[in-house]
Amino acid sequence: MESIDIFNISSEAEFAEKALQTFLFQYNNVEVYKTYVDLLKINPKQVDSIDKIPFLPIQFFKTHKIIAKGYKAQETFTSSGTTGTETSSHLVSDVNRYIESFTRGFRYFYGDPANYVILALLPAYLERTGSSLVFMADGLIKQSGKSESGFYLYQYDELVKKLIELSEKNVRVLLLGVSFALLDLAERYNISLENAIVMETGGMKGRRKELIRNELHQLLQQAFGVKSIHSEYGMTELLSQAYSKGNGIFKCPPWMKVLVRDPSDPLTTTLLPMSGALNIIDLANTYSCSFIQTQDLGTLHADGSFEVLGRMDSSPVRGCNLLIYE
Repeated sequence: MESIDIFNISSEAEFAEKALQTFLFQYNNVEVYKTYVDLLKINPKQVDSIDKIPFLPIQFFKTHKIIAKGYKAQETFTSSGTTGTETSSHLVSDVNRYIESFTRGFRYFYGDPANYVILALLPAYLERTGSSLVFMADGLIKQSGKSESGFYLYQYDELVKKLIELSEKNVRVLLLGVSFALLDLAERYNISLENAIVMETGGMKGRRKELIRNELHQLLQQAFGVKSIHSEYGMTELLSQAYSKGNGIFKCPPWMKVLVRDPSDPLTTTLLPMSGALNIIDLANTYSCSFIQTQDLGTLHADGSFEVLGRMDSSPVRGCNLLIYE
């Protein structure tokens, strides 16, 4: 099957059309998803709107190989996890599709990566293999084309020196960091980043006490002298990302959408603005599953933007969005 053209979606009707096409393809070709839909006794011919599409619980990525028939994994991304916890595996059969998705997504919200020096402060992620976040950051760093762009593990002195040099040259900087490392940087150094974009990916990774998102952002804003803290929302099981430019309000690229379900009724999905558990449609995930039932709680707004409010009770703490929320 040729890839469904999802990167030129320009309307809600077109999104719905592509989503239904993707649903039928995945029902017919992704064995785990087909079995799940059949066990729910859902007739795929009666699925005629996106709120009727069944969403696969994200836990299935821990126990099953989710990939379309006839496709082999070019790359396997794995989630981070604490000792003794199971990790998710995402079998990606078309790495170029992931590259196109994160590139177009970044361009949609921030423009050409070549306009920035991109500095990635990602300890924990860099210390293991299989991180989709590191893969994305590496791709954006390369696309920036700037010799100053690069990864930092715990070289805080070197990073601060580079940030000061770039600030003096009035160069546009994007500092992408895991939350605990950004806090470490903020507490150890007195540095103004008022001309930079500071973007957190979430995650204390067991290194620090969990914080409410607003508290984290206020600490970073005061320390770095920025008006807002940007955020990236992604996970191992997805090939697309949502971004927030401040206040924890996330927006999706045109081929991604967030819906809400009643946490006590996982089979009911709504497009109406309300709070509940988050379901995600990621049409870039063509050869795996595009319809993911997450364990995140959030609020969907009328314009399609959303907030992440926390985790469902008893769900494991995981992923890039590891924070406690109000």
